[in-house]
Amino acid sequence: MTTTRKDPSAEVNAEAEALLRAILSLRHMGEARRFFRDLLTDDEFDMLGRRWKVVSMLANGDSYRQIEEATQMSSRTVARIAKWLKEGPGGYRIILERSK
Repeated sequence: MTTTRKDPSAEVNAEAEALLRAILSLRHMGEARRFFRDLLTDDEFDMLGRRWKVVSMLANGDSYRQIEEATQMSSRTVARIAKWLKEGPGGYRIILERSK
C-alpha cells in the first residue's frame, strides 16, 4: 500500500501562519537578519545556515562525504535533507531556482 504525503501548508497552525506572514513582510536583507537574530538562538541560526548549505551542496552534486566535511552534519542529516529536496513539497527547489 502506498501512502500519500499531505500538503504541509494545509496543516500549518495559526501561529505558524502569522510567522510566515511576518517573514513575507520583511523588505530587505538587513531586516531579515535582524528578525531572525531576534527569533532564533545563535545555535538555531547556525543550524539553519548549515542546513541551507547542505541543500546548496546537494544541488551542486557534491558527495555526502564532501557535505559532511564542509558542514559538520551527520550522514543521517544529509540524507534526510536530500530526501526532502527530492521528495518534499518543493520549497527547497523554489528557492534554489530563485537564487541562481
